Amino acid sequence: MEYPVHETFHSWQGEGDHSGRSAFFVRLYGCPVHCRWCDSAGTWHPDYVPEKVDRIDAAMIAAAAAAVKSDLVVITGGEPTIHDLGPLTDAMRERGLKSHLETSGAFQIRGSFDWITLSPKWRSTPLPESLAIANEFKLIIEDEGSVRKWVETLGNSIDKRSVWLHPEWSVRKDPRILESITEFVKKNGAPFRAGLQGHKYYRADLLDRNSANPSPLGGNPMLGY
Repeated sequence: MEYPVHETFHSWQGEGDHSGRSAFFVRLYGCPVHCRWCDSAGTWHPDYVPEKVDRIDAAMIAAAAAAVKSDLVVITGGEPTIHDLGPLTDAMRERGLKSHLETSGAFQIRGSFDWITLSPKWRSTPLPESLAIANEFKLIIEDEGSVRKWVETLGNSIDKRSVWLHPEWSVRKDPRILESITEFVKKNGAPFRAGLQGHKYYRADLLDRNSANPSPLGGNPMLGY
């Protein structure tokens, strides 16, 4: 089984329950969701996707992951679950590696994962089965009303699993958004947790020469989203 690979690199997980842990990232091409603020638009946006996309065998990807000292392997995108990830997670397991998934939850999850981060998007609807098996939620907070809207939308899916509230990167300094997260966490407590993309402050991903150049949209209407 071969996969269209945008980049593989060694860094650390900057988000969620596993923040700060050494991680090998596998970022795959393809995403039907098309968020206007996407920070990995190189996986799908016509202004960024190259003419030739490398397709790499699952065993080779797992070998690259095993060659570095990391606590976990994060399979992300784009939207990785548009691909059958079973052969890839099998190859990781054969190497004794732990596979983590980052997904919008809108497509069937195929593969065996040790951890699933579900980050729902407004342009897609998470599948009930994806909501049920997620280990944590990551909500992108775009404006001061986002927290309330997401909580109403997810409803009974919210239980004791961590619900991370992340300011969207291009508005990370907006005091209205930061205050909305702070006040919500103070008022409601667990399972809601204030979050951020810590790896970006460190520029950790960019220290690996194999990582791709950043291609964030940041809600730029000139790019069509």
